[in-house]
Amino acid sequence: MHMADALISPAVGGTMWVASGAATAYAATRVRKTLDQSKIPLMGIAGAFVFAGQMLNFTIPGTGSSGHLVGALMLAILLGPEAAFLVMASILAVQALFFADGGLLALGCNIFNMGVIPIFIAYPLLYRPIVGRDAKPAPWRIVGGSLAASIIGLQIGAFAVVLQTTLSGVSELPFGTFLLLMLPIHLAIGAIEGLITAVVVLFVRQAQPELLARNAESKPIGGLRVKPVLIGLAVAAVLAAGVVSWFASSYSDGLEWSIAKATGTEQELENGSSAHDGAAKVQESTSFFPDYAFKEGEAAEGSGAAQAAAEEEPAWPAVDAGTSVAGLAGAGIVLVMAAIIGLALYKRPASGAKPGA
Repeated sequence: MHMADALISPAVGGTMWVASGAATAYAATRVRKTLDQSKIPLMGIAGAFVFAGQMLNFTIPGTGSSGHLVGALMLAILLGPEAAFLVMASILAVQALFFADGGLLALGCNIFNMGVIPIFIAYPLLYRPIVGRDAKPAPWRIVGGSLAASIIGLQIGAFAVVLQTTLSGVSELPFGTFLLLMLPIHLAIGAIEGLITAVVVLFVRQAQPELLARNAESKPIGGLRVKPVLIGLAVAAVLAAGVVSWFASSYSDGLEWSIAKATGTEQELENGSSAHDGAAKVQESTSFFPDYAFKEGEAAEGSGAAQAAAEEEPAWPAVDAGTSVAGLAGAGIVLVMAAIIGLALYKRPASGAKPGA
């Protein structure tokens, strides 16, 4: 659901930058008051895991479309909402800057749609009431809460994409048609995301249930044995980014599919305003792995046979060193960035005070 700049006017893009910036400031203020040092490694590894998970597009049967994990709800459950939002914003910024995934002008929209909505709306209003306050909630509650929050969160996010696009007025996408395409496809994507989220949360429930309980109450996690959780997420991130990413669906994602169906063409939308051109130039200069692959100039250094193969129908699985390197590099960047944010915001206790006091 990463929006491209071509969908957004500078006015709407700027407004959403301000809205997402305000949410970031709020989250940073809250994290500075509540973060304990033990959560910083979890922020980094959970962020790397979600980055890797977003590379794994899954096919939506019978549609010719695909979807991918958003992961914001999962982060909220594992880290608490405010820390989760900062990690999610970091993931989206890394994707836009270094991988040309989502536009820079549209970054505020993407942070709002995939960060604010699932973390500050779906998590507290749907997931938490369904799961309840038990120290070790029943598995059916976790599954039900994950499904409900993921589905409704993605439905609101999909509606926000359509609304932001319509208000921008820079494309000819008809509101009704676009909406009737976006909502059903993201209903299916939301259901799959809910199941993936539930599997991860059930793993954490088995490995360290107290982690979920303390995050739900915004309590420090110091003293908990979280090593099994960290190792599990780290191994999964490396495997997902380095190997499983080869098996990602080659179909267009739900947003691209909806645009193609609404316009009747597979051609990408374009916008030639000065703001769009400037954002595109910045992104071109910063993205060293565009579309999670080596740049064309680097690929051209290979053999003529390799270049000819690249022009043929894409193979599946798409065994590609560029994808693996891009995935591992991106996961590493997110891990470091999230850890730096945590260290920067961590308020060390005064001399003689107990940590977390």
